[in-house]
Amino acid sequence: MNFAPKPSRKHIAHDWLEYLRESDGLGSILAKTEDLARLKASLNIALNSLDLGHLSSKIEAGWRSGVKDELFLLANSASIGTRLQQNLPSLINELGKNGVFCKSIKVRIKPASPAWEIKPRESNKKNGMPKGLNEIAKKSWQELLDKLAPDSDLRKAVERLLQNKKK
Repeated sequence: MNFAPKPSRKHIAHDWLEYLRESDGLGSILAKTEDLARLKASLNIALNSLDLGHLSSKIEAGWRSGVKDELFLLANSASIGTRLQQNLPSLINELGKNGVFCKSIKVRIKPASPAWEIKPRESNKKNGMPKGLNEIAKKSWQELLDKLAPDSDLRKAVERLLQNKKK
């Protein structure tokens, strides 16, 4: 049996890329993704030239919606945000040298990730109930126990009560 030769993988990938570019909805998404990738690369170069390259993995960049020529940087922590704020004029100049022209940059702190979860305290349920008998109550129950007949059902119940409440 003779089978048709397999098509080249490069050719198939190229076809999909062309399809994404020409598609109505997907083409704009691909263009925005490519623009953000170029912006991130330019930002990395600019940060490296300012000796802040170690911060590039902790910063997300994007253009602020509705405002032209305003870059938006989202920092992982307040210390990184402050460091960026101190170097904004130099960063704007470096980005301009790399072909990214912006008039201003807004730096915001990224909200905390929901890695932690708030759970109700388990001790709140237990705090409402006493953990044992106080000394006066123990003494009163013990006096009652001494007055009851040894084979009484009530005596057995009081003994169980005293055994369970010794905690």
